[in-house]
Amino acid sequence: MNAQRRRQIRSILRKILTVVMEQIEDEISFEINKPKQIFKKISRRSMLGGSSLLLKELAIEDLKEYRDSMRMTEESFNWLLNKVRPAIEKNDTHMRSAIPAKIKLQAIIYMLATGNNLRTLSHFFRISKSSLSLMIPVICDAIYNALEEFIQVPRNSEEWEAIANGFRKSWNFPGCCGAIDGKHVVIKAPFEAGSYFYNFKQQNSLVLMALVDDNYCFSYIDIGYNGRISDGGVSRNCNLSDVLENGLLPEHHVIVGDAAFTLKPYLMKPFGGQNLTQREKKINYRLSRARRIVENAFGILVSRFQILGKPLPYCPNTVDKIVKACCALHNWLRIKSSILEHTMDFEDTENEHFVEGSWRQLPSEGLVPIPRHMYNHSSQNVGQIREKFADYFMGEGSVSWQARMVH
Repeated sequence: MNAQRRRQIRSILRKILTVVMEQIEDEISFEINKPKQIFKKISRRSMLGGSSLLLKELAIEDLKEYRDSMRMTEESFNWLLNKVRPAIEKNDTHMRSAIPAKIKLQAIIYMLATGNNLRTLSHFFRISKSSLSLMIPVICDAIYNALEEFIQVPRNSEEWEAIANGFRKSWNFPGCCGAIDGKHVVIKAPFEAGSYFYNFKQQNSLVLMALVDDNYCFSYIDIGYNGRISDGGVSRNCNLSDVLENGLLPEHHVIVGDAAFTLKPYLMKPFGGQNLTQREKKINYRLSRARRIVENAFGILVSRFQILGKPLPYCPNTVDKIVKACCALHNWLRIKSSILEHTMDFEDTENEHFVEGSWRQLPSEGLVPIPRHMYNHSSQNVGQIREKFADYFMGEGSVSWQARMVH
């Protein structure tokens, strides 16, 4: 290589090195100033944050949009804020001002309602992502504890009878005290979890088991079992199973479930098999008609709190708290609010037509069904209890349209 060629190469290398050094200096300068930029953004929270601007504006000028965004009226929000304030409010320190309890609650309710990620929430409410991550389990815990009275198993026979009357009037099923079902809550697998949370759909999940009353409210929830367990497996191991076995329900009362559950004296499920008689098909229709209420409750839950509509990128403990908070909020709003955001399934019995609820049109990748392929055996005595219900549905308890709705 001659001298001229070497000089050209050295000149090119110097130019490249100069450009690289300038880029490195820019990156170093950006990283040094980044905390200052973030602090500057956060310091303007009280003036330019979503709580001070958009949500405040909606509460005054567009009540419907406020309700759609927060899933509740401003009056309901303020009631909830007063309930949770003692648990979430912090004092200012010499180093920094504490985030107001109102903004904390707004941020988490907005997250549950919209499913927005932490980056979007950080920009909108001007709260750092790290602070939001720490807030989620604390606020969700506070919400659940404040609303726990709205999500309780009936405490006496009168409360059970009230639910049974609801099923009798709405679903023509006397003696029914609830519908039970489960869902996979899809999560991001914890580090080194292996296949512990791996379910049949090749996803990682926790199992949510729920008992639902006649008003689409959750009487009981159990969240936390790993996704490998079936409906029946969770139902056998959850706390509700023990008290049901020990006579929780009034005499001659039952709950209804699908084929995944074991037939019990207190739990009725459809007849299984391929070649069912017309009688068995009609009984299955009546059982499924009452059981459908739990499907609708889950559907309304996901449509109202869209964070459950996609996989949750949080640790299992935080997912547990998010789900419990959503269920408690769902019950509270069902009981205290007359606003119906989504329609439920409806049967047009005269025209033999099933009308799907509006919630079925929304995606639900975060809350998925548990497989229905297991048919659990039960004793002959338990089968006789189902036969008594069958005799009733085919006799004095029959409805005029049941033959038309069976195909």
